[in-house]
Amino acid sequence: MQLKIYQVDAFTQELFGGNPAAVIPLTEWVSDELLQKIAEENNLSETAFFVPEGEGFRLRWLTPTVEVPLCGHATLASAHVIFEHLHYDKEEIIFYTKSGVLKVKKDNGRLSLNFPKATLQQLDINIFPAGLVGDNLVELWEGNGKWLAVVEEEDFVRKFIPNFQVIGDLPCFGLILTAKGKDVDFVSRFFTPQNGINEDPVTGGAHCVLTPYWANVLVKNDLHALQVSKRGGELWCKNTEERVIMQGHAITYLVGDCWV
Repeated sequence: MQLKIYQVDAFTQELFGGNPAAVIPLTEWVSDELLQKIAEENNLSETAFFVPEGEGFRLRWLTPTVEVPLCGHATLASAHVIFEHLHYDKEEIIFYTKSGVLKVKKDNGRLSLNFPKATLQQLDINIFPAGLVGDNLVELWEGNGKWLAVVEEEDFVRKFIPNFQVIGDLPCFGLILTAKGKDVDFVSRFFTPQNGINEDPVTGGAHCVLTPYWANVLVKNDLHALQVSKRGGELWCKNTEERVIMQGHAITYLVGDCWV
């Protein structure tokens, strides 16, 4: 069986920046075992698969080891493929996913993602592993199964050297490290060795947690964010009552075929 494959750098305007995702359009579903093997072979943080359904597409995301319930950058990459390579002529793409209905549309040269907003719960910082961030931890929150560790300085986030063994043992889906930004509203990094990804370069799902937190702290709903991983990524986020709107760019790295 021959399948078309696209590799897209998401949340960036430059090749080799942002977060790379593989995108594979399907006409019908293949076995879950084959989906996982393809994702493992691609060896990217996520491979997205979609099939036409209803008024849009059924979308699924797989890391090299597991299927995940939500992925922002691979959704952005999928929308980029549908708009730019499959020449989709509607103004908005509807995705049916394990996290409900997600919508993507073009907006002033960016792609705008409409995602569910996380409900945040503050945690006792004393449950955080001693030594992981030293004395820099200011607050600890949980949202969508992710831990949000807030520190004071952007430079600490940028220079942080993660202990993946300790992070992987945390009782959560992954760890977000964040601080108020110098030139943007906030910066972050995201680590999820629990799911086979030591550090995710740019993470839309993490911004479903970050956006309501920083909207409350900064008392503003329109936020400009950088994920300061090695590749780096840029997002424009809007906090609404129940949803987070994330905007970003995407660029195609390769188009090819896979034989499975």
